[in-house]
Amino acid sequence: MNCKKIKQHFSIRSVLESFSLFPVRENCRTAFYFALDREEKVPSLCVDFIENIAFDFGTGKSYDVISVVQQIKKCSVAEALKYLSSFNFRVSIQTFAEQIQPETSYRILKVNDVRHPALIQYLDSRKVSEQKKWIREVHYELNGRKYFGIGFKNDSGGFEIRNKYTKLCLGSKDVTWINNSNNMNNEVAVFEGFFDYLSFRNVESQFNLTCDCLVLNSTAMFFKVEKVLKEYHKILLFLDNDDNGKFVASKIKKEYDDVGDCSILYHDFKDMNDWFAQDIAD
Repeated sequence: MNCKKIKQHFSIRSVLESFSLFPVRENCRTAFYFALDREEKVPSLCVDFIENIAFDFGTGKSYDVISVVQQIKKCSVAEALKYLSSFNFRVSIQTFAEQIQPETSYRILKVNDVRHPALIQYLDSRKVSEQKKWIREVHYELNGRKYFGIGFKNDSGGFEIRNKYTKLCLGSKDVTWINNSNNMNNEVAVFEGFFDYLSFRNVESQFNLTCDCLVLNSTAMFFKVEKVLKEYHKILLFLDNDDNGKFVASKIKKEYDDVGDCSILYHDFKDMNDWFAQDIAD
């Protein structure tokens, strides 16, 4: 079996299980494992079950099913292929996708301006109600039940959905780019979640910036923008003050030339929105 067929038919999850490696935490699409090449207390290897790829936030390495075996066994591509071909992995990519699809079956019913009182109240609690032009009110059906929430669209047409009780993504997971035609200094501001971005819009005049903005919508999406970020002269980071945010911030600082870590502004808070909402309240 050649490389292409191996990647199409064998899931990284099944391969990791063959080495008795299991996730520390997971949801229907992604999971975090401990790193393949070192001991650690916080899992940094993120596996996307649908895309069948893995990304190590500690080293910045991306893996497919073959390179995962190479990393674990310290072997060549040929030896990894031999190992994979010798197993009858019980879960293929297609099978796994079919297994999780019923759990995430959804239908978007309507999308409109944010008007529902519960959502407006939620935005008020996060102190970003003035930034409604960047978001939408999304009504959807999930596993036969109807819901609604704040929707922030990503570049693959999916929606990050938030309300007081929910945090999920409808459709394909992806980043969101907001380009600025006046970006003469070729700068980009990077945010982890869209509430941080909305908070930034409330205070951007204080930064005197005319930059592009990138919302990762999850640190697991960083691998998709590594090359694009190299095109910018300066990168401004507004990432979370948790382990994943620090992993990504550390990697960017090491690999890119001019990086400003703006998380110092909210070093005593979880993220920029947490800081902004508390600051306004005080």
